[in-house]
Amino acid sequence: MNYLAHIFLSGNDYQLQLGNFIGDFVKGSQFSAYPERIKQGIILHRKIDSFTDSHIKVKETINILRPAFGRYSGIIADMYFDYFLAINFSTYSSQKSLYLFAHKFYFFTLLNYNQLPDRVKKFIFHFISSNRLYKYSTLDGLKRSLEIMSYHKIPAIDPDKTITFLIENKDELESKFHLFFPELMEYVKTESLLLT
Repeated sequence: MNYLAHIFLSGNDYQLQLGNFIGDFVKGSQFSAYPERIKQGIILHRKIDSFTDSHIKVKETINILRPAFGRYSGIIADMYFDYFLAINFSTYSSQKSLYLFAHKFYFFTLLNYNQLPDRVKKFIFHFISSNRLYKYSTLDGLKRSLEIMSYHKIPAIDPDKTITFLIENKDELESKFHLFFPELMEYVKTESLLLT
């Protein structure tokens, strides 16, 4: 899963959200240096990734993508699933408004700027100013995220090709998401990974 899903699956606990958001940037046992709830968020991030990677519907999605995207199919699937969560946000969230959800997270993140890993500090202001979480709800916004990824991290990703593939296969891919995501939400609840 990508940024939006990880943050969303942390419920309304902003420290847990922050830990889940930075999870990819905290390696090994480095998480032990963080405050307890942020540390739990980092652990939650890892558990979500493990569940996702082993889920049959995610594997089926990656198999659909593999002929077009090869070794990057998992990354593309994560991006597509964030898009599907964004366009269906009111279906899965009691908060209903993705815009307000995103801005509450931005505000708390800025209040806790000193807790962010150095790599996150380098992009967080652009992430917020471009309203990245909300922009996942549009194809143009998703394409922009792919362009950033292509420029800074994975040059082999072709944003135009990725968006075209999504448009051409949207129904099948979105169906996989809707079969998978409720099970992921239930996993997070039943594993007592969130405090109620």
